[in-house]
Amino acid sequence: MFVAVLVLQYLALRLRLPPSVALLIGGGALAFVPGLPAIQLDPELVLVIFLPPLLMDGAWFTALAPFRRNLGGVVSLAVGAVLFTAAVVAVVAKLMVPDLPWAACIALGAIVSPPDAVSARAVLQRVKLPRRLMTLLEGESLLNDATGLVLFRFAVAAVLTGSFSLGSAVGTFAVLVVGGIFVGGTIGAAWSLLVRRLGDDHLMIAASVLICWASYLVGEAVHVSGVIATVTAGLVCGWNQHVTFTASARLRGLAFWHVLIFLLEATVFILIGLSLRGVIERVGGIGVVIQDMAGPVMAIIAAMTVARFAWIFGAEAIAGVLTRVGLRGFERLGAPAATVMSWAGMRGVVTLAVALSLPDAMPGRDLMLVTAFAVILATVLVQGMTLGSVIRWANLQEDERAKPPLDLYAAEAAMLRAQLAAVERHAVSADGTLLHPQLLESYRHRATNSEKLSANLTDGQDHVTAHFDVILAAVASGRAELVRLHRSRQIDDEILHDLERDLDLEEMSAIAAKG
Repeated sequence: MFVAVLVLQYLALRLRLPPSVALLIGGGALAFVPGLPAIQLDPELVLVIFLPPLLMDGAWFTALAPFRRNLGGVVSLAVGAVLFTAAVVAVVAKLMVPDLPWAACIALGAIVSPPDAVSARAVLQRVKLPRRLMTLLEGESLLNDATGLVLFRFAVAAVLTGSFSLGSAVGTFAVLVVGGIFVGGTIGAAWSLLVRRLGDDHLMIAASVLICWASYLVGEAVHVSGVIATVTAGLVCGWNQHVTFTASARLRGLAFWHVLIFLLEATVFILIGLSLRGVIERVGGIGVVIQDMAGPVMAIIAAMTVARFAWIFGAEAIAGVLTRVGLRGFERLGAPAATVMSWAGMRGVVTLAVALSLPDAMPGRDLMLVTAFAVILATVLVQGMTLGSVIRWANLQEDERAKPPLDLYAAEAAMLRAQLAAVERHAVSADGTLLHPQLLESYRHRATNSEKLSANLTDGQDHVTAHFDVILAAVASGRAELVRLHRSRQIDDEILHDLERDLDLEEMSAIAAKG
């Protein structure tokens, strides 16, 4: 499977396809290769293995200040849009399949209503969006799974027991959310206090990776939302990691984490594709799907898509009315941005895992399975492949008010001034003797140049680019000479690795500065 992941990922890059699309199609094709075993997914295991780290990854790198600033919009999408979409899908399902009980229709709506964090990440990390829009979409993908999972569980319970209490559902949802925040916040705070005391990069990295499963499993064990617990822990850890991690732990940990997330994301999509065969066999074959289910499935996909547009544009209209009557805090997105938001509703692993967890006694179970898979295919293949074009059509511009007071170059100048002040304090002895003249001159030179660049960025940018091009050329020459010395047995492996690491750090610094 991992060989297939590498091949399909490479083909996606060569063909300029979203990797999620290539992996989904490739996994679906592999499912029908003769001789390969059929894939049977354990839905609870799938959620436990894949959901916590992928949620943690999104939360860890979420900018907390914009997230808080846009929390109302995030909650509107993660709770309001999910519930509204589930209701619309339930009505359409009831109209298309009148024999299906209302509770089963709501369960179907809960399965397909929450956009997936994995699918959203797979697409959003390859497009350029204004900060506010990215914050809303990422925040939605972090929190909406909790809404969908809670609604699904209540709907299934209503089908099996024949009873449902709205007050009990609302109260339980509040307990799950508040409890999840408490559990995640406690675990995140404990990590922030303890991780640096481990004193070893490998232990720090391992503890940081395991925190996602710890928060999710503890949350589920005490009967609160594991999703909310994981997201909260990720937000707390991400906020504190800048002061808890050592430099080496951060560099090595991020490299490990990015590879881990790449493998998990790719595995999710290829497993979804591989499960296609089992879903079709379970419902009686492709003929049954086309003949008996195509109409309801297409209607549900259309209803789900229209419902998201209706909710987002309805919220836009309400925000406009509230703004006109003088209420603040209801800033509009605009029609182009709202269109992009409405189209960015890809479904994925949570939808499939929840559908596979349906009890055998659930009415309409086969229809729900087929619908879940069709929804994933339609949203990932159609919306995932066209979202970039929609974003280019929208021609979205960054809101100047959302930008921080300092840009990159001004922040760098402030950082270098602080470094220069520290060097000036330590470069002179108590009797006034200059101890480190070259070091002092080096930091003064860097600080002065940074101030000039920040003040006159347009004229200085070409010079900066050329400057770091020279550094990169020097690094390449130094590396070639090191390899020559090693191949001619003039230096041993230890010297090669030590000096090569210095060159690697210099190259990474130059690339980052140039970019």
